[in-house]
Amino acid sequence: MPGNRYDRGVSVSTDDERHELLELRYGKGKAPEDLRWNDQIAGLLRHRSVRTYLPDPLPDGTLETLVAAAQSASTSSNLHQWSVVAVTEPELKAKIAATTRMDSMDLENTQINEAPLLLLWVADLSRSHAIATESGDSGDVLEQLDTFLVAATDAALAAQNATVAAESLGLGTVYIGAARNRARELAELIGLPPLSFVSFGLVVGHPDPERPARIRPRPAQELVLHRERYDTSAWREVVEEYEEEFRTFRDDVGLGFKTWRSSVVRMSSGVDLMDGRQNLDETVRARGFLAR
Repeated sequence: MPGNRYDRGVSVSTDDERHELLELRYGKGKAPEDLRWNDQIAGLLRHRSVRTYLPDPLPDGTLETLVAAAQSASTSSNLHQWSVVAVTEPELKAKIAATTRMDSMDLENTQINEAPLLLLWVADLSRSHAIATESGDSGDVLEQLDTFLVAATDAALAAQNATVAAESLGLGTVYIGAARNRARELAELIGLPPLSFVSFGLVVGHPDPERPARIRPRPAQELVLHRERYDTSAWREVVEEYEEEFRTFRDDVGLGFKTWRSSVVRMSSGVDLMDGRQNLDETVRARGFLAR
């Protein structure tokens, strides 16, 4: 299926191009009005998940640029409780791809093998623990739920900054939540210390123009935007409208019929689809988090 100009990272410079981009993101006549606009906002709205890549290596300095962007994200209390493991070795990437396989769907994460770079984003309390204990403190706060949540949030903020930076350079990305499928095995593969945990992966590379990714439409803002108080009913009408865009997108890219509601139900109720993530609590505790 041929892509559109935004699949190739073309800048948005005219009102017509802006209108077209907003329609791709929200559907015809459904985009919010009076958005403020600049090149950075246009770049964010162009985001799409890229699952097909060229094998071409990344230009020198790309990894360091992405990490600089990641380190510029907010980090709780300036503690930097995240790390990133950059994987480029084909043999190791192949092992990680096998480890993150989604058995329930009989799917391989082939993009891990295709792209030149895989970034594994780590919720990392190991440094804080070492610093605390070496100074004679217990470090027991690091075993609490809030601290685990803070580290995972810091990793997510850093990764999203890196994603935005990569896309600004004309690169493609896709997150790999399946990094949590066999979290213990993945931690062993890359030699993680205790009190560290791979929250997710991020594939980075040159998108294959012969197999372009498409901008996936989003629901109207009322699905997620609440003003002053949470509105428990506003989303229902939005969902009905979104089903049309969801169906159109799937038709355009050659996917089979499925409703958005059925996707939510399936992913909310099918424990068998978690591919090992239902055992995550045990692995996280074994790695030193969440003391009982």
